[in-house]
Amino acid sequence: MRNLLLFATGLLPILGADSALASSAQHTRDSAFDPLAFEQQVVTCPGINRAQNKTVDLQLHYVDINSHADNTLLFLHGWPSLWASWKYQIQEFKHDYRLIIPDIRGFGASTHPGDVQSSGSFPDLVGDVMCILQHAGVPKAVVIGHDWGTQLAYEAARERPDVFTAVVGITIPYTPAVAFVPISALVPEFPHLAYQIYFAEQTSAAIAELDTDIRRTLRATLRSVESPPPPNFLLSNSSYLAAWKNVSAIPPIPFFRTQEEDYWVNQYSIQGFNYNLQFYTNPDRQESYTFAHSQGNATIHQPVLSILPTQDPVGDWVFAAQVLKSASFLPNLTQTTLPGAHWVQLELPDQVNILIRKFLSTLRE
Repeated sequence: MRNLLLFATGLLPILGADSALASSAQHTRDSAFDPLAFEQQVVTCPGINRAQNKTVDLQLHYVDINSHADNTLLFLHGWPSLWASWKYQIQEFKHDYRLIIPDIRGFGASTHPGDVQSSGSFPDLVGDVMCILQHAGVPKAVVIGHDWGTQLAYEAARERPDVFTAVVGITIPYTPAVAFVPISALVPEFPHLAYQIYFAEQTSAAIAELDTDIRRTLRATLRSVESPPPPNFLLSNSSYLAAWKNVSAIPPIPFFRTQEEDYWVNQYSIQGFNYNLQFYTNPDRQESYTFAHSQGNATIHQPVLSILPTQDPVGDWVFAAQVLKSASFLPNLTQTTLPGAHWVQLELPDQVNILIRKFLSTLRE
């Protein structure tokens, strides 16, 4: 769900006056969204199963909207998420840009090499993204990420500055590969990251727990400021859902209509959580760090917009950004905050969309 390591120096003010932004918002949350109405493209991409030392064919699914537009936005989701988490951004930008929105390997119907421990590093995922863009015939794009998708967006921009012209990172700051830090070393400062120890060290048990009731898992995770999780959620290093044990029925996901929640449950039922804990497993994390660190180019020179929520129950991302000094590696950074929880692009879509649109307008100047 969340990345950790983190860095950044100053905090810039929110773009524009709040009242002016609110008055110009298009209120995209009022529009109905039906994920079944969007046709998914499928591309075969190579993947490596490192446990078996073999190359396999992956079937990666993505949505391609407004393919005749001149400029492309690539949206990358995090955990536990799907392409449809960008529904409000789809509604906002679908007439002005081409939108490429994949389900990352191991999510929905996008297949995985089959080795969650060591076959889903960020270099692997960047390779998937490049394969999708090649299939779509997209030479350049602005990449927009949320949660782990933010770190993937940064890594894609770092690896391929010739392809990714700008970055929007939502919820978490950039994690430059300057030092490898075990999750266990971060928990004393960020106690709500304890669940990541569970995912990393007891991966099979975590998968079994998450798969027991997919709807309950998703409802437990996708919460908002107004409908938050219990205060002790994510504090356990031996269970993901223990904080909810006294809640017989977790309220529906606040951002979705019933049909949307059903869609998410159905999509997660295809593969369960078998292969999407790749962001947390130690071999994948080590490979991601080793690859990036060996290249020695942690600085991302493209324009970057970082949107950090101030009420995420996982942690204080503004503080984390300051601790890790990400801004030192982002010379063209615009950083701002919004008073939302983790899923801020779903919780405060109008504000997020205004910030993105204003940022995109500066790229044309």
